[in-house]
Amino acid sequence: MNRIELVGALARRTGMTKVDTEVVTDTLFQIITDAMATGDKVRIDNFGTFEVKNRAPRVGRNPRANVPVNIPARRAPSFSAHKTLREAVNSGK
Repeated sequence: MNRIELVGALARRTGMTKVDTEVVTDTLFQIITDAMATGDKVRIDNFGTFEVKNRAPRVGRNPRANVPVNIPARRAPSFSAHKTLREAVNSGK
């Protein structure tokens, strides 16, 4: 499911227009993005937690030239599914 399909499904389930649903969806994603950009966790009960994890610098390898490459430290987005979501996925619902 892509973003447009998500907006359509949400509009059908809520009875809202697709335009209004798209605004709500985009706003929700922007709020989550803004919170994570400042280092905050976003915990949604029975769904999961969005957070930022710090990755340490490391040495990788360029596969073409077979030479070491320094990979700098970075912050990476992460999602941890709640038990309810994991069970729903595994039961096929």
